[in-house]
Amino acid sequence: MIKNSFKRILMRIAVIAVATAALFAAPATAQDLSAFSTGPVFEDFGPHAPVEGAGELPSLTTFSVAFDVTKRADAETRNRGFESAARFINMHVAGGVPADRINIAVVVHGGAVRDLVVGDDNGSQTMVRALLDYGVRFIVCGQSAAANGVSADELIEGVEMDLSAMTAHALLQQDGYTVNPF
Repeated sequence: MIKNSFKRILMRIAVIAVATAALFAAPATAQDLSAFSTGPVFEDFGPHAPVEGAGELPSLTTFSVAFDVTKRADAETRNRGFESAARFINMHVAGGVPADRINIAVVVHGGAVRDLVVGDDNGSQTMVRALLDYGVRFIVCGQSAAANGVSADELIEGVEMDLSAMTAHALLQQDGYTVNPF
């Protein structure tokens, strides 16, 4: 009898503790996005915020970064992984890195290959074209394209096809790119 009462008390304490933690955690998860803005390179996407106290980047900083994107965007929305590439560019150019010292490749596999197909319902299409025009490389995993029934002629003009995402990453690493998984 005492053992069961003790268990009930412990269970009530646990429930109260979880409820209290959730109550106090809620305000911490609210996001203030007012500090975020786009530009200076892409005005319609790639929001970033200034960070006080962040050290200055050396004047000769060069970035060669490959973004790894597998998750497909929801219908008629932009792919968040693709937008991260734009954010990286906007943020670092705003931070003083010369645009010509930022080399970006986006390696796309899994369901995300569908976000590189020409079509009215592709919410990423305009952003991808702007990124391509800027010099960002989009490289599709040929294995994922085959698995998703996507042929090279369906892709947005300028998007590259490789044997696989693994192949693309290996070749990019040989060219000095680091991987930024999304």
